[in-house]
Amino acid sequence: MGGLIRAVPPFPAPSRTAAGPLARGRNPVGAHVPVAGGLAAKGLAYAERIGAEAVQVFVSNPRGWATGPGDPAQDEAFRAACAASGTPAYVHAPYLINLGSHNEATAELSVASLRHALRRGREIGALGVVVHTGSATGGRDRQEALAQVRARTLPLLAELDPDDAPWLLLEPTAGQGASLCSLAEDLGPYLDALERHPKVGLCLDTCHLFAAGHDLTAPDGTDDLFARIEAAAGPGRLRLVHANDSKAGCGSHLDRHENVGAGRIGAEPFRALLAHPATAGVPFVVETPSPADGNGHAADTALLRSLRR
Repeated sequence: MGGLIRAVPPFPAPSRTAAGPLARGRNPVGAHVPVAGGLAAKGLAYAERIGAEAVQVFVSNPRGWATGPGDPAQDEAFRAACAASGTPAYVHAPYLINLGSHNEATAELSVASLRHALRRGREIGALGVVVHTGSATGGRDRQEALAQVRARTLPLLAELDPDDAPWLLLEPTAGQGASLCSLAEDLGPYLDALERHPKVGLCLDTCHLFAAGHDLTAPDGTDDLFARIEAAAGPGRLRLVHANDSKAGCGSHLDRHENVGAGRIGAEPFRALLAHPATAGVPFVVETPSPADGNGHAADTALLRSLRR
């Protein structure tokens, strides 16, 4: 794989405290890996099989509220292997989290779930914890929901160790329903609600961006996207890219992932994304359809590596 068990790592270990994106050259490419059966035993074996240079994992049921302590032996093996090879690792928080929900029980469970993901992320050496930016449910207006996001999230951020904790990475959604953050311009108010905290970064999902209305296939699509993101969020917050093609069209608001190059985005926009100055050193992780043997992810990561060159 991109080096999880090599004696000499293929790139320098990334730094969590660097001011900008991960300082280890252009774009390690990897995938979200299954970990049922053990983070190290299953997750790293899968990553090795598909040639991953970066990994993303779940540390609890992605579609439930249950949390658990993890397996200390697996945690240590995972952390040590990633550290030895300089392989950046990330946690994706559960999909149910919505810090803007009008439902008090959902909001409280969201806080507990995100706190758990951040704690587990630190335990396994993850550089960031990805969370969807949520929606304003129950007919609430945007400002009311963002005020709740602020009230629920700032205490979690205050708990983070400034040097050793993973970043909280905001992932804008495809714009479905009453989404709080889908277009680049939405990032400004969302970050303002979080006081532009220094441990809050961005995870951009290419399928979400395209479905929300950012036309990555246009001749100036990549430049336009990053100009709008920098205007709203400022420089240096991009920490991860979810490299997913889209089954649905631009502006569809449908979150339907497709293998890289096989959807409505196509392969060439990924070449432009990989070459853009805003993504320098930022890992690209696929969350695309793949059979259990990993062949889909292996093909996608191989294609991204070829486009990276």
